[in-house]
Amino acid sequence: MLLRRGYALATGRMRRLMGSGEFSPRRFERRWAPRFKFRADLEIEWGSAVLRANTRDISSNGMFIESSDPLWVGAGFTAQLSLPRPLRLNCSVKRVEPGQGMGVAITVVEESRQKEYLELINSLSGTQS
Repeated sequence: MLLRRGYALATGRMRRLMGSGEFSPRRFERRWAPRFKFRADLEIEWGSAVLRANTRDISSNGMFIESSDPLWVGAGFTAQLSLPRPLRLNCSVKRVEPGQGMGVAITVVEESRQKEYLELINSLSGTQS
């Protein structure tokens, strides 16, 4: 591997290094929000189909949805997160792990419930609001 001006040449591809310019053998972390383990049932509404799945982890702006048949990168759908008061989310697939599931970016459908979602994240992180 060659290092040049904040880039790493590995396996024939140039990749931008983040932070101090040192290469880490771990996959580059692109998420800016911390993730927390969170298990909940989820209903995915995609076209006329309703698919059942569950969450593996969650953050303030995304989650990983476990599904044996994930959608493709760029696919958009609405999901209903099973909480005491179900929460509807708009989702966009950002990453796929074949046979495992998909990482999605989310926005809360009802803006009035955004605070409720952030309180859930805070409760998982152990911080007080």
